[in-house]
Amino acid sequence: MDEYSRFVDWDKMDSTVQSQDAKELTCTEFQELKQLARQGYWAKNHSLRAKVYHKLISNIPCRTVTPDANVYRDIVVKIVGKRNSSSLPLPEFVDNSLVPTYCLNAEGIGAVRKIILCIANQFPDISFCPALPSVIALLLHYSKDEAECFEQVCRILACNDPSKRLIDQTFLAFESSCMTFGDLVNKYCQAAHKLMVAVSEDVLEVYSDWQRWLFGELPMVYIARVFDVFLVEGYKVLYRVALALLKFFRKVRAGQPLESESVQQDIRAFVRDIAKSVTPERLLEKAFSIRLLSRKEIQLLQMANEKALQQKGITVKQKSNPKLVLFLNYCFSMPCFLFLRQNVHLAVHAENFKSEIVSVKEMRDIWSWIPERFALCQPLLLFTTLEHGCSLSRFYSHSEGHEPTLLLMKTTAKEVCGAYLSTDWSERKRGGNKLSFFGTGECFVFRLQPEVERYKRVIVKHPELSTTGSETENHTSPASSTLSSSRVLSDPTERLSPFLAARHFNLPSKTASMFMAGSSECIIIGGGDGQALYLDADLNHGRTSHCNTFNNQPLCTESFQISVLEVWGFLD
Repeated sequence: MDEYSRFVDWDKMDSTVQSQDAKELTCTEFQELKQLARQGYWAKNHSLRAKVYHKLISNIPCRTVTPDANVYRDIVVKIVGKRNSSSLPLPEFVDNSLVPTYCLNAEGIGAVRKIILCIANQFPDISFCPALPSVIALLLHYSKDEAECFEQVCRILACNDPSKRLIDQTFLAFESSCMTFGDLVNKYCQAAHKLMVAVSEDVLEVYSDWQRWLFGELPMVYIARVFDVFLVEGYKVLYRVALALLKFFRKVRAGQPLESESVQQDIRAFVRDIAKSVTPERLLEKAFSIRLLSRKEIQLLQMANEKALQQKGITVKQKSNPKLVLFLNYCFSMPCFLFLRQNVHLAVHAENFKSEIVSVKEMRDIWSWIPERFALCQPLLLFTTLEHGCSLSRFYSHSEGHEPTLLLMKTTAKEVCGAYLSTDWSERKRGGNKLSFFGTGECFVFRLQPEVERYKRVIVKHPELSTTGSETENHTSPASSTLSSSRVLSDPTERLSPFLAARHFNLPSKTASMFMAGSSECIIIGGGDGQALYLDADLNHGRTSHCNTFNNQPLCTESFQISVLEVWGFLD
């Protein structure tokens, strides 16, 4: 046993870390350190890892006055006294249910709580830090005594390098990190995100768990490997590993029923039991194989999301914060964050909503896609072929005077699709007898059955934050939405943030603005090399195909017969 074994229960610890020959670490160059950390150079020797941690942490730039080991020895007796540490209440900024023990012995388990209480005494500015217990528990495995562990954790918390983000210590930072994680999931893990939306009623809650996966559920051998790299490369490592966990979860669990009542619990269980399916080496390999994910992108997203929360006055955690719920649900409905907004429940009431085409849940999904300024409007049925007949003239007479409108359609093959139409149908008259397009870039088309897809006309003018490969920015899956505006934002963080961005439209061709058109003969939605929807004058038959405006796939069978069609307005 070495000098760093005081708090370790070796019966729980990976036996291989004791058997490796001692090594030395002499390099100081960042690139070499990075490679060694990723390769696990010091992972197989307990004493070496302890020394490397001490060296890396001692090099963290800190505030001038940072509590050290001597401070701990001075205050621990006053704060803890002779009381049993297991009975001591923890500060509110940590989650009492998430104090991992990893491979600690009884003394180590008690030491975690004592160190947390002493840190709370020395860092009164910490308001929310759920990762802290995990970090302390991990570092205790590689500390000679409690005081040394306290000093190392304090240095991490007191880092004053603005370019080096380590641990979130405020609710604002934590909540914005969850928003940023959602951005990254949608961009780099679209298949996993699509699964989350399909099986979860509250995707917000699932993605807000991302730090818990790392600092709570990951087994000791895995979080230690992550921490090896984290101390060298910083916060972006956490995002990468969380994305990799989600990718593996989708791969392992896709097509299988949930094992618990929620996908949130299933992901937690998967991460706890990750050794059954993924090695630490494979997890890190997957994490660092995600291409084009840059530190700059993460920083810009984080800055913008923090700014969005601050502008809404959401900076502290409260037991019940309606403002936070409404704002986050608004934020998480933006294009890069395909979250279901809970505030749509305020608009679509189960008691008084009735449609022959969609369920309450499906209507809420659609409502979460619409521009934010209409999010709290209630759906108002304007026209239905079941009541008003299959007549295009009656369609117009009931729809005119309402802006925007929502068109829903079910085919005789039970396929369901539709369109959000931004402009009053009376605008068609401006073209006289000539069929001409009108509308704005807020228009979008979608299908709900047999599977959910939405197609919108948006081009982001920032390729560094647009989708990669063959994935197109306008093609999104369920529960996405867009906030469109003609103003061009001057603040780069606003332009880059999916939560602040007003998605202005770059119209490279005439077909890009072919949103909606109508005459006495037909209705057309989308144009250019095809039409997203074409409905005849009897509202009986139609066709759908790819069109350049929305770059969509056919919304249903290409030539179809309409079973029922509804038009919905927005009631203030």
